[in-house]
Amino acid sequence: MARRRKRLPEGAFTARIESLAHDGRGVARIDGKAVFIDGALPGETVEFVYTWRRRSHDEGRVVRVLEASPQRVEPRCPHAEVCGGCSLQHLDPVAQIEAKQALLLENLARLGKVEPARVLPPLQGPVWGYRRKARLGARWVAKKGKVLVGFREKRDRRIADLSRCEVLDPAVGQRIAALSHLVGSLGIADAVPQIEVAVGDAAAALVFRVLREPTREDRERLVAFGKETGLRILLQPGGPETVTPLWPEAPPDLCYRLPEAGGIELHFLPTDFTQVNAAINRAMVARALELLALDGSERVLDLFCGLGNFTLPIARQAREVTGVEGEPGLVARARENAERNGLGNLRFHVANLMDEEELEQAPWLRETFDRILLDPPRSGAKEVTPRLGDLGAARILYVSCHPATLARDAGILVHELGYRLEAAGVMDMFPHTAHVESMALFLRD
Repeated sequence: MARRRKRLPEGAFTARIESLAHDGRGVARIDGKAVFIDGALPGETVEFVYTWRRRSHDEGRVVRVLEASPQRVEPRCPHAEVCGGCSLQHLDPVAQIEAKQALLLENLARLGKVEPARVLPPLQGPVWGYRRKARLGARWVAKKGKVLVGFREKRDRRIADLSRCEVLDPAVGQRIAALSHLVGSLGIADAVPQIEVAVGDAAAALVFRVLREPTREDRERLVAFGKETGLRILLQPGGPETVTPLWPEAPPDLCYRLPEAGGIELHFLPTDFTQVNAAINRAMVARALELLALDGSERVLDLFCGLGNFTLPIARQAREVTGVEGEPGLVARARENAERNGLGNLRFHVANLMDEEELEQAPWLRETFDRILLDPPRSGAKEVTPRLGDLGAARILYVSCHPATLARDAGILVHELGYRLEAAGVMDMFPHTAHVESMALFLRD
């Protein structure tokens, strides 16, 4: 039997905001119960309405700010209050990164029971038009008489009604309305649920997920849009392996360069994982090389190596690098990128780093390394981290996209494997969102 939703209190209520939650909402306490309030900042007094009631906490949204924080700013995007793509446009960017740094340190202390010997200065870059990768939803909405293209609404599965996006690369972000019109003009307008965005240094691509075969007229419209905008157009009728170019007919040559790493150039496919923020990625790779402190004699293990974002720059400065990644397609691209860049001191393994049985058989876990770099997904590196102690590395650099799993794995490295947390700091990979990307350096004598 379905559980009945609790009836919401009617009218507006006043609250004093105590802190910022991990998802960017303000936290108040009313009669001892936590209330998470969209659009509220620490130190503010706000009027809000309830949007959800739960046993453990309640939720709400601001309807009026009675006493504003000095860190409150006017959102640049007209859709900021509705669109779920951003949650912090109303907070000054400097304050955003300070809040993320505080959240990282709090997670390390509370979950990992560790504290860095020094806090690294945050890596910061452009806060608008930075996002090079995204999956935009698309949906025909009869009541509005058009196709909506964009991110989902905050805490809702509906697509937000957007005209533009200020955080997406302008090649796409300033064409949201045009994309809406384009999809709406297709005979399969109700069968295009997603558009994947991929931007390189010199080209951008759109992958249209299609649930029915486009008509000849549909293809002509898509090609015309590509020619008019310069955007590469691809179709995806099934899984990632079905992605095929429509215009131009040749696969798009997407790539990005890392000038700080000797001009290394990495090529990728539109559906490959790449870092969303090019400026921060360049700074992140440069900092990683600095913290690894390579002198050319080291053997380095790069776990979750992807298409070689760290592996290739490290290979320019180390004696030998072993990259391990679970996605065979990314490993193939990593090998191709190594060859393009004239690097012969790399080897790659395809391995699921979250599979205990597969790790038991991994040959590279029976070797020794001087340095280890980990760049895991949000779930962290729980399965492989306990196995790193026997590899002999004096330095382990952990690049994280989720502070809670970093803190958990940091606890293993420090309390079980004998490493000390030398340094940690955040990177503003996703300005205006609650995503916290960070880097932590562990040392062992």
